Amino acid sequence: MNAGNPPIPKRDKASGDMAGYMPGEEAEDDETEAEVAETTVRELLASVDWSGIGIDGQQLATGPEVIQTLVKQLPNQPGVYRMLNQAGDVLYVGKARSLKKRVTSYAQGRFHTDRIGRMVRETAGMEFVVTRTETEALLLEANLIKRLRPRFNVLMRDDKSFPYILMTGDHAAPGIFKHRGARSRKGDYYGPFASAMAVGRTINSLQRAFLLRTCTDSVFESRTRPCLLYQIKRCAGPCTGEVTETEYAELVREAKAFLSGRSSNIKAQISRAMQEASEELDFERAAIYRDRLAALSHVQSHQGINPQSVEEADVFAIHQEGGQTCIEVFFFRTGQNWGNRAYFPKADSALGPAEVLGAFLTQFYDDKPCPRTILLSHAVEEQALLAEALSTRAGRRVSVSVPQRGEKKQLADNALQNAREALGRRLAETSSHARLLKGLAETFGLPQPPRRIEVYDNSHIMGSNAVGAMIVAGPEGFVKGQYRKFNIRSDDITPGDDFGMMREVMQRRFSRLIKEHGIPVEAADTDDDDDNPARADTPAWPDLILIDGGKGQMSSVRQVLDELGIAGKVTAIGVAKGADREAGRERFFMDGRESFSLPVRDPLLYFIQRLRDEAHRFAIGSHRARRKKELTRNPLDEIAGIGPGRKRALLHHFGTAKAVSRAAVEDLAGVDGISEAMAKQIYNHFHESGA
Repeated sequence: MNAGNPPIPKRDKASGDMAGYMPGEEAEDDETEAEVAETTVRELLASVDWSGIGIDGQQLATGPEVIQTLVKQLPNQPGVYRMLNQAGDVLYVGKARSLKKRVTSYAQGRFHTDRIGRMVRETAGMEFVVTRTETEALLLEANLIKRLRPRFNVLMRDDKSFPYILMTGDHAAPGIFKHRGARSRKGDYYGPFASAMAVGRTINSLQRAFLLRTCTDSVFESRTRPCLLYQIKRCAGPCTGEVTETEYAELVREAKAFLSGRSSNIKAQISRAMQEASEELDFERAAIYRDRLAALSHVQSHQGINPQSVEEADVFAIHQEGGQTCIEVFFFRTGQNWGNRAYFPKADSALGPAEVLGAFLTQFYDDKPCPRTILLSHAVEEQALLAEALSTRAGRRVSVSVPQRGEKKQLADNALQNAREALGRRLAETSSHARLLKGLAETFGLPQPPRRIEVYDNSHIMGSNAVGAMIVAGPEGFVKGQYRKFNIRSDDITPGDDFGMMREVMQRRFSRLIKEHGIPVEAADTDDDDDNPARADTPAWPDLILIDGGKGQMSSVRQVLDELGIAGKVTAIGVAKGADREAGRERFFMDGRESFSLPVRDPLLYFIQRLRDEAHRFAIGSHRARRKKELTRNPLDEIAGIGPGRKRALLHHFGTAKAVSRAAVEDLAGVDGISEAMAKQIYNHFHESGA
């Protein structure tokens, strides 16, 4: 059932892969219970009407009266509801055991918190999806929250994928690799690890312990003699037959057993083999087993806290202070600590630990494999329902509990201590950053501390491969997800004309900003509620733009801002390098003031230098990437109809692209896959006079 009025902006209909492989678990062809549940949620996502439907074609008011109208149409069944504002943006996504009862509570107009009151007052329409069970509703709710990122929901701020160890299963000699992203390649995945560094360190130790290859399949097939890794005893050398397939398969089996939690058994087996070799006076073989045992001990000694009673678990601890929340996550696999990560979800300060942690968990496991045990520092709302939902998706029992004693309690307490310390560091950094932004506003005459700062720079070599770069900073530091690069493409710009490049970057950036978000009513109009902590996203319009350059660049910027009619809406400041380009002697240029400098040891100057250096780093990196691509580009790539196959055939036949450019039509037509018409097209591309 769907009901509502305003159209929703374009949304991604993809449901996403809601479950991954479990550690050490290989995909099977048979459809499991978890896959059935996953398919059900995909179907529910596909059934959502993303366009919105009006009631009798009339515009609705906002607030409880809208909800009262919609309540009459709702069934007394479980499902998911979405609250929409006048613009069609999703304000909130929630699930309910009974849609009718839950929505009725909003229509009564009695709210426990200001947050819910604001949300209801802004509601202009609602949409609903009925599910078969409350478990399905919980899974669908988590999926929609992560995709729609509603304003009033608890949101995960850090949604980066986790690294895993991949033991390939599509080759006769499996390799061991670091893997991040979709688990599409056949094989066994072990993780997650908290960082790529932890994965790399573990793989290095496993190489010494099990002598597994880390080369690509193409390198493996092309080897004619063992590589250096074999010489330093980091690989068994299966590529050149230094070890038989049976012997290598045994090494792979041992590595899988170790990563699957049977580390003590593997160490015992290797220890017995070492003892047997020693008794047989085969000291060289005994030394190999000794080194492997030492490598296994190295793996475990670098995992930090290694619990004796916990084989596979994730430990979550939450701490709230100063209106912010930190959730610390520890990963334990095979009885080893595989790292930890701190999250700082966006949540209203009125929400308690139980509400925030419960909402966080459903989103966290939306696209990650779930362990058999989840340990919490605080009880969460609907804990039994959460365990049931995770069990359904994993296809086996998942335990969610708050330990009260023993080693598990110690793990939860340790995670809680880490959460306290991480939040303390963040609050200190935020306080320092807030003081810098306040000082920036006072120094440059801004009406309030900037919520969004954009910094621009250009990079090129004698005008070639010119790139403009924009970095974004906000109250919480750099917002790397909103960095942008601009490939300079205007034919009217003289190579090396920095002023012209800056003009093109400004024109493209702010023309698009006006098109997508309109011109702000006044300077620093963020379209956000200052008293709403849940609305902490970086606004679309910048309060301040910093230009790496002096008067010339600033004149180009002013010209563009005047032409677009936004000169008074955005504060622009040029940051010119000082005499002899010495850091600390920068000059600042802005409208209505003479150029000036800041004291050499002023913390605000260091802050601006850091912003400028980040823009410089990003611009140079973008330029180098473009230059590298240019160096590897082949002239044949510019010819329409020449794909990888025909390109390969031409290069195999003629040797080089230059030889292709000199070839006659008849010679070109003699290449496999090149018709006479295509041969003429290739010839004409390199010869202005044609064939």
